[in-house]
Amino acid sequence: MPQIILFIIVGVVAYVGYRSFTREAERVTAKVRRAERQQANGTHGTLVKDPKTGEYRLAKD
Repeated sequence: MPQIILFIIVGVVAYVGYRSFTREAERVTAKVRRAERQQANGTHGTLVKDPKTGEYRLAKD
């Protein structure tokens, strides 16, 4: 019985770790693609409109 509980705990930890890893990998991939597009276009950043003030600012990661 204790072995089953241990295997369940290990399985849950592995699943959570895998999900965390894939989420982080997607975030990094999106950041790299954005940087590649900026370099290809010759831009220095992406502008985002601030809804409160209506001013455009550089997007932050």
